[in-house]
Amino acid sequence: MSKISPRQQKVADQLQRELAVLIQQEVRDPRLGMVSVTSVDVSRDLAYADVYVTALNAARTQRVTRTVADSEAGVDDPTAQTDTGELESDDAAEHSESLEILNRAAGYLRGLLAKRMKLRITPHLRFHYDESIARGRYLSGLIENAVASDRRHNPDDEDGQTRE
Repeated sequence: MSKISPRQQKVADQLQRELAVLIQQEVRDPRLGMVSVTSVDVSRDLAYADVYVTALNAARTQRVTRTVADSEAGVDDPTAQTDTGELESDDAAEHSESLEILNRAAGYLRGLLAKRMKLRITPHLRFHYDESIARGRYLSGLIENAVASDRRHNPDDEDGQTRE
């Protein structure tokens, strides 16, 4: 794998900052919820940019907001979801829909980037779902389960250290 030049890194960082603002302010698709640009990789010739995003879709955001508001108001809704794990579960259909929306808006976003950034060539944008957050959450859950299991086997050891 080749080393990233300082110029590539500067362009990638600037693209990440600009895209985070542009997606939030300029993309007006109601199906698109909160989008976070986690990283950007730029090709050596700066012609292409792979943009990695995570998204919480609008439908899921409304569902979470409605469930929280109803629980605070004391309203029992039989259709409300009570399991927060179910709300946080990754849904491939929602992610693919978000990516489809962003990839369709890529040309529009590229034009806005060209106006904001002083580059000879504005990179073509390719959006990808960043699975590192979901993977980190999964690994964190495994670690918590292992620690809990260890505490069950050694109840008199509070800090997880073995005493000799």
